[in-house]
Amino acid sequence: MHSLSAATFEPDERAVRGSNHSGMRQFNERTVLQAIRLHGAIAKADLARLTQLSSQTVSIIVSRLLDDGLLLKQERVRGRIGQPSVPLALNPDGAISLGVQVGRRSLEVLACDFVGRVRHRHEFHYDLPDPARVLPCIAEGLTRLQQQLGDLWARVVGLGLSSPLSMEKWSGVLGSRAHGALAGWEHLDLRREVEAMTHLPVSFAKDTTAACVAELLQGHGTAVRSFLYIFVGTFVGGGLVLSGHIVTGQRGNAGAIGSLPVGLARGGEPPPQLLEVASGWQLEQALLQAGLDPLQVQRDDIVEPRFAALVEPWLEQASLALAMTTASGSAMLDLDAVIVDGSLARPLIDALIERTGQRLAVYRFDGLHAPALLTGRVGAHARALGGALLPLHTQFFPDKDIFLKPSLG
Repeated sequence: MHSLSAATFEPDERAVRGSNHSGMRQFNERTVLQAIRLHGAIAKADLARLTQLSSQTVSIIVSRLLDDGLLLKQERVRGRIGQPSVPLALNPDGAISLGVQVGRRSLEVLACDFVGRVRHRHEFHYDLPDPARVLPCIAEGLTRLQQQLGDLWARVVGLGLSSPLSMEKWSGVLGSRAHGALAGWEHLDLRREVEAMTHLPVSFAKDTTAACVAELLQGHGTAVRSFLYIFVGTFVGGGLVLSGHIVTGQRGNAGAIGSLPVGLARGGEPPPQLLEVASGWQLEQALLQAGLDPLQVQRDDIVEPRFAALVEPWLEQASLALAMTTASGSAMLDLDAVIVDGSLARPLIDALIERTGQRLAVYRFDGLHAPALLTGRVGAHARALGGALLPLHTQFFPDKDIFLKPSLG
């Protein structure tokens, strides 16, 4: 964030406007908080100009937000014409939100503060996501967070939960050994189970959608308005942002690129889907068959020459598939960028993006806009962080439905 003074103020596309009508108090409070979140510490006079609210309205709102502990006064700024100004900033302790991300290999539980900074984080690992293992881990993680937060626990406003959809259907990909562990998800209401552990309001998002939320709010999304988001983990998945809004679709499948065919159906045989050729799972299995630890995919030395015989074939097939996905997405959607991130080792993600760019250079974009290919800025913990950001933005942003747009229309 950057500071904004009266001398440097210029309206831009991020400007937010409020209303002076007496019935709009809640919306105007959100508008003021949004302005400070976007622009950093700012004086009341600049807030009034930025939001186009009256000075009196801003003063009343600021007093109320200070009383609620959501804002902090900074040191007076002197040396300008007129009275010294007092910049106002978000109070990091003003509100706390929790994030729980259930993955196929691991579970992450974290707490983030009002400025979106992670305060505490706990990670649990398992071979298979058996609910009998996962639920106690969630409870343990939440108990640890409550102990670490202490008095700040009273400031927790909600919990954002993320996980893959239809976990019980993944045994066909994970193998017969996973069938028993995954069967328990079929009739399990995960959201209700987690809600019962804390009695906090729980927001749910598909795991890759949650990661996309984190990129939208704390990554390239602050400057890029429309993008396809690709997250490469145990399985590859995605999210879609158009005109600054997450688009999920009527059935939650918008941006579900894992199911995208990456070939033509020939001889009655279905083509492979993206998740079958560009997921970390394929590299994990290659490592396992070579007698190596499959979790090597999360270690930086995976790109060293001694692993090249296993990594190179995976890089080639995954990059070819991602290049096709990027070109196909560009033909269907007016994208500014395709953003790639993941939970695999960062050097491996970087190598995958570089190779994808090379393979993408072969494609023709006649009549299309070629999107930029960008590296995600949030990283491996994007899914849990995105989940934690959901309650904060639902309660404190002017557009509380920013992540709930039902369709492209």
